[in-house]
Amino acid sequence: MRTQTKRTVLTVVGTGLARRIVACAVLVGGAVAGAGTYGWTAEPNAGPRLPREKLLVYRGPDGAPREARTVAEWGNRRAEILDGMQQVMGRLPGQEKLVPPDVKVEEEVDCGAYVRRLITYASEPGSRVPAYLLIPKRALEKDAQPVPAVLCLHGTDNVVGHGTVVGLGTRPNRQYASELAERGYVTLAPNYPLLAKYQPDLKALGWKSGTLKAVWDNLRGLDLLESLPYVKRDGFGAIGHSLGGHNAVYTSVFDERIRVVVSSCGLDSYLDYYSGKIDNWYPEKGWCQTRYMLKLADYRGRLEQIPFDFHEMIGALAPRHVLIIAPLGDTNFRHDSVDRIAAAAREIFQLYGHPDRLRVEHPDCPHDFPPPMRETAYQLFDAVLK
Repeated sequence: MRTQTKRTVLTVVGTGLARRIVACAVLVGGAVAGAGTYGWTAEPNAGPRLPREKLLVYRGPDGAPREARTVAEWGNRRAEILDGMQQVMGRLPGQEKLVPPDVKVEEEVDCGAYVRRLITYASEPGSRVPAYLLIPKRALEKDAQPVPAVLCLHGTDNVVGHGTVVGLGTRPNRQYASELAERGYVTLAPNYPLLAKYQPDLKALGWKSGTLKAVWDNLRGLDLLESLPYVKRDGFGAIGHSLGGHNAVYTSVFDERIRVVVSSCGLDSYLDYYSGKIDNWYPEKGWCQTRYMLKLADYRGRLEQIPFDFHEMIGALAPRHVLIIAPLGDTNFRHDSVDRIAAAAREIFQLYGHPDRLRVEHPDCPHDFPPPMRETAYQLFDAVLK
């Protein structure tokens, strides 16, 4: 590898996010079928929580539960799911946080088949996101056709953070950003907030959760990818392990530009998390850490009332392609809970006529992302994005 330290400013104009904010503004004031790409919705719906395992149920105009028989009727439930997420995560912002990405290249490394750039980009006023941008060399050739891009989200690592997915650090089986670049994809790997060297002041920036800050950073990362001349603009992939696995799901629920979602060791039902032990639901424990969703601690002792769960979020990804990898030996997230989540969500994929687009794999391994499962994910990206 040949490393060159540099400070280059790249000019990026126009954002897909800006277009979507305008498109979604009409949604405020009521739940609209097929609630747009992002999650700007009305105030919380009145009435008891709808069942997480029965997604073909929505709240009618009178507040009473009704059976969803069409995609349009399911759209009402999907809008309520987005609203439930934002009750806990905080509301996605609007135009006030849009700024030009102002991309700066800090370092460039020749990795053979691709170039690895360490960059930062502005995701909002007062906040710059460190990220790795990997570009296949053939995509940079004169008259080359644009290539597909994948958002690569890292797991919990407080030393190198996003470096794990480009082959840095000591964690094996995490280098999916570099492997996809070798396969011909442009990959973007932003650092997760409050890990390693990325320490934004969430309170000063106005965020209610680290989860939503990460989602926003990812959405702006997709805008960045969309602006690059060597990237195909007809849809992206998202892949992540552990923290990256649920980060990919959260982000994809809010952004339908992501056509393929791969989550490795990233989820089970909140009810099943470490068998529902109450010790995990105090502030700064488990899901209730500042870098996740501190407000979830309010639901300690009444987890069934959390207004969204992975049953609903996976259902909200339909009819896109979703691969969930849930190892039999994962002690973080229960594989049998994943099966129950998929069973509930598959009804929505069936409603769209694509039950085959939701796939669950159970490799016989611990909390890991082994080579055969990564190859399965890459083949799915190839089938859909190339």
